[in-house]
Amino acid sequence: MDIAALSMALSQMNVRQEASVLVTKKAKDEVETNGASVVKMLEQSVQPHIGGSIDIKG
Repeated sequence: MDIAALSMALSQMNVRQEASVLVTKKAKDEVETNGASVVKMLEQSVQPHIGGSIDIKG
């Protein structure tokens, strides 16, 4: 087996693995950001004092 070819193959495999890890980290960060946005939106929409009574006096 050619040592140079083996070295290049291992190097390419390492680069692919690093790229895969970076893409996974980016996706994880996006999910965390979106989740935090949803939680914030839900916290703002939950206001139990609103809508409890209706003023019908005119």
